[in-house]
Amino acid sequence: MNILIIGSGGREYSIGLALKNRSNVDKIYFNPGNGATDMLGVNIPIKDFSELADFVVANNIELTIVGPEAPLTEGIVDVFKARGLNIFGPSKVAAQLEGSKIFMKNFLSRHNIPTAKYIETNSLEVAYKFIETLTPPIVVKADGLCGGKGVIIALSHDEAKKEAGEMLSGNAFGNAGKSIVVEEFLDGYELSVFAICDGKDYVILPAAQDHKRLLDNDEGPNTGGMGAYVPTPLVNEDIYKKLEDRVVKPTLKGMQEENMPFTGVLFMGVMVVKGEPIILEYNVRFGDPECEEIMPLLKNPLDLFYKAAIGDLANAKIEFFDKFAVGVVMASKNYPYSDSVPAEIIVDDIVHESLSENSHISYAGVSRDKDGKLYATGGRVLVCVGVGDSIKEAQQRAYMLCGQVHFAGKQCRSDIAYQALKIEG
Repeated sequence: MNILIIGSGGREYSIGLALKNRSNVDKIYFNPGNGATDMLGVNIPIKDFSELADFVVANNIELTIVGPEAPLTEGIVDVFKARGLNIFGPSKVAAQLEGSKIFMKNFLSRHNIPTAKYIETNSLEVAYKFIETLTPPIVVKADGLCGGKGVIIALSHDEAKKEAGEMLSGNAFGNAGKSIVVEEFLDGYELSVFAICDGKDYVILPAAQDHKRLLDNDEGPNTGGMGAYVPTPLVNEDIYKKLEDRVVKPTLKGMQEENMPFTGVLFMGVMVVKGEPIILEYNVRFGDPECEEIMPLLKNPLDLFYKAAIGDLANAKIEFFDKFAVGVVMASKNYPYSDSVPAEIIVDDIVHESLSENSHISYAGVSRDKDGKLYATGGRVLVCVGVGDSIKEAQQRAYMLCGQVHFAGKQCRSDIAYQALKIEG
């Protein structure tokens, strides 16, 4: 089977690597891919969705997997399905669950799915009044897509009002912030839970925990994610059951009732408060870097993607290795504040057999020069992933691999999975 993967990050590299290593695939194409995905397949630089569909037909591609949110919210799935092509991801209308935080919050409210108290508004006066009713911290969100950065946790009423004003004026996030959501802050621990859906059936994957802050001990600015681990011991069967009954089932039922059945990845940003899972937000694709840790645990990733795309998840054989995975993001020098000067990436030869067999690099913000050398060119450059029989073993392997990777200005956290290690001992 020939596969096309849409995207250019570590998420898409990880999907391609998993398919190449553990599924019966013939050829993998990436659109547009990055400087390292050419080690797994062929990069193609086609931007127009219709032209891309022509390419899929001409090259006998039987499945397209969409990684990032932008092409989903722009309607790539609709274009491909109109041509009778198999594609993994939600339609344009269904992708509003991520494309509009207002749509998402109102959907949760309509279908009695647990979420934080909120208002949605484009009025500064209304925002100010609601802010005064809340106890800080206060969450202020831009309505549209902001590359994972449109959520502000304000520590005072004044800060919340300032952020609301910056968003509504267009200064902070342009048109994406012209309407906002203001909501109460939930005090608990955060999880990333992914359900693979085919419109009616679903499979819930092992829960992950992401580390958003730049620095150790969850300090510093928010980022797109500095590392993650899977599965997390912070989730028990009771929480999974509550998520299934209170969130996933009513979401799929509600999307069907509103004539936009959901296929693809339902990414639930969950806050667990006193044992109760509450939805912070939905995304409609795999998280990055969570995807980098989930993929190596899937025994047959192709079955998951293909069966979901053709509406046959009920007959999919989804199995996971009884392992743990930890991923550590290595970022460029000035991330997340500004661009960095491109720096050559050197990876030492790995002499330890257990490390070479149980770790890998997922490349993201990289480019390749005419001599074939890889350069760090993006904010989040790559993810070092370790797999083990325990979280501690997986973490040790991930950090051992980090020690083998060199580029000028590299930075990473040293405490990924620290919360789980406290539990694991």
